[in-house]
Amino acid sequence: MSPRRAMSVCPTPGCPTLTQSGRCDACRATARRSRRSAHSKGYDARWARTRKAYLLANPLCECEECTAIPSPLRPAATEVDHIDGLGPLGPRGHDWSNLRAMTKAHHSRATARSQPGGWNDRG
Repeated sequence: MSPRRAMSVCPTPGCPTLTQSGRCDACRATARRSRRSAHSKGYDARWARTRKAYLLANPLCECEECTAIPSPLRPAATEVDHIDGLGPLGPRGHDWSNLRAMTKAHHSRATARSQPGGWNDRG
């Protein structure tokens, strides 16, 4: 028989609801509704074409760590990163000089470090 978890207050600021873990159902639903869709952020058919063309031309990871590795040993890229962090709707959203091919792990790490409020935000 597993031990029961203690109830804790929902981590959403100002919400007094007690939960078993994480956000309460109401706050979780509100957060889900307020999140913008990928399409509304510019990740649409145009971005899909830009991404595909860029990965065809740059099939290897271009992160700082991987550019030091000789080409035959570099991992294959599966994602395209916006260097300025503004995404496809930024002023250079489809400009190849603002893009770099990356592996999923390297892109996730770079995004976590660069975006404010991300899961790895340092302050």
